Amino acid sequence: MRLPAPAPGWSIDADVVVVGSGVAGLTAALRCEAAGLRTVVVTKARLDAGSTRWAQGGIAAALGEGDTPEQHLDDTLVAGAGLCDEEAVRLLVTEGPDAVRRLISTGARFDTDTDGGIALTREGGHHRRRIAHAGGDATGAEISRALVEAVQARGLRTVEHALVLDLLTDAEGRTAGVTLHVMGEGAHDGVGAVHAPAVVLATGGMGQVFSATTNPPVSTGDGVALALRAGAEVSDLEFVQFHPTVLFLGPDAEGQQPLVSEAVRGEGAHLVDADGVRFMVGQHELAELAPRDIVAKGIMRRMREKGAAHMYLDARHFGAEMWEHRFPTILAACRAHGIDPVTEPIPVAPAAHYASGGVRTDSAGRTTVPGLYACGEVACTGVHGANRLASNSLLEGLVYAERIAADIAAGGTAGTGTAGTAHAGTGAADAPVRGEGGGPVRTAAPVLPETPQLQPLPAPEDRSAVQRIMTEGAGVLRSAGSLRRAAEELAELQAAAAEGRGKRPVPGTETWETANLLLVARVLVEAARRREETRGCHWREDRPDRDDQQWRRHIVVRLGEGRTLAVHTTDGPGFAPVTPPTGAVKK
Repeated sequence: MRLPAPAPGWSIDADVVVVGSGVAGLTAALRCEAAGLRTVVVTKARLDAGSTRWAQGGIAAALGEGDTPEQHLDDTLVAGAGLCDEEAVRLLVTEGPDAVRRLISTGARFDTDTDGGIALTREGGHHRRRIAHAGGDATGAEISRALVEAVQARGLRTVEHALVLDLLTDAEGRTAGVTLHVMGEGAHDGVGAVHAPAVVLATGGMGQVFSATTNPPVSTGDGVALALRAGAEVSDLEFVQFHPTVLFLGPDAEGQQPLVSEAVRGEGAHLVDADGVRFMVGQHELAELAPRDIVAKGIMRRMREKGAAHMYLDARHFGAEMWEHRFPTILAACRAHGIDPVTEPIPVAPAAHYASGGVRTDSAGRTTVPGLYACGEVACTGVHGANRLASNSLLEGLVYAERIAADIAAGGTAGTGTAGTAHAGTGAADAPVRGEGGGPVRTAAPVLPETPQLQPLPAPEDRSAVQRIMTEGAGVLRSAGSLRRAAEELAELQAAAAEGRGKRPVPGTETWETANLLLVARVLVEAARRREETRGCHWREDRPDRDDQQWRRHIVVRLGEGRTLAVHTTDGPGFAPVTPPTGAVKK
């Protein structure tokens, strides 16, 4: 399936095309370029405009005295609520510390303590101080700066302001590049193509599928939608993490909302209601530092009990000096909205933050489509399970990007066609060498189907309708009824687009993004309807209990014939190689 779009009017040849310019994308690109591969980076806005730059808290790794990868693994497994792939997590926490050190050697400057070592803090779900940060609360911005400067210094070819459209494949169904639309004038304009036997999706999340999110405007699920149209499997889309402490700007606030980092709670801030009562005490041994799903649920329950639209985060005891030096970005954001956290509590409420699920991959970042890789938030590696542990996201992007580059350099782009179990390693994936002398396997020219199945384009104004439907029916609190209504309303939008009702939409950035949002919303809702339990950040009011006997497994979805959704479940929490069963249920 493809998006309706003009034929490419220009093309670039490369060995690897990386789509996205966050920590995952730029790390993969730098490692591929260092291996001698012709690498092109395609990004939707500027190189530094993705989700990475907005990350405040930091990057988690066992870097502190007395801390170990095993302890980091334990905290990650607990946060993941029984659905983490343990071997994938072990790979992350074992390779993580050295990956952070390599990031530092690339040029990232982290905050240091009085002895000159890396300063570490705590966040929710961590039993130790293992969060490295930069600029107080500007870790993502510093990592982005360092990687962008490295990319520019190495002279990597980049295409900015480019929305990726669809995957190109050869006659054997292997990856052969991508089509994209460049928004604006320059060396390339309009629809074009990058021809390459290896494509790395690092497109970030899908937070814009909800009305209020911490994600930037570019996070419209483009990578997941592309993968679905290409026939890849996606998993765990029902597990959307709602960050507990997002600055409350009013009940009708829409779009990107200011985040109040978990690190503020890590340094001792308290969650309180309007009466000043610390309501998380007694709900979990870590109180305000419980895993995010537990804190978000605690806030929502208290809001219901009090009939309130928000709760408060109280850090007045920090004093002006600590706020100005440790959390300058958050302080400025609060003051810009008329709130001074030095003298008053901060109004907060949960908002859509992070997609724990995504395109299914193995330990080398390979998807179920040969030659197509995914890393970072767009991917589902098995690391996060049902709920991501705080500050594991940057680390996952870093570690798996390095493994992808190692696999491509070793000739692994021939792929296996299945997503396999992650195996612990030391930086190189367990992939056979398929290219002569290493490097990517050359593919034949892309083959465009004569009569491709096209994904209908909804009207641009349907974007707000999708966001409203998802917020009302598939937000923090879900039920069979709310999800059924959401599914019916999304199906009506899909039918209206397919039948060409109303004003005919014109192919372009707005309609392509809306089509992507509608597709990922349908998959998310279907997975949430199927999972009849409460687990991690999936909270079913009508199914309040966790059911390990029936649901300690993953829901896997692919796009079937006629735009149907083919759904199956795995046999357990691991990611053993899986081919969708012949009798996959279609909806």
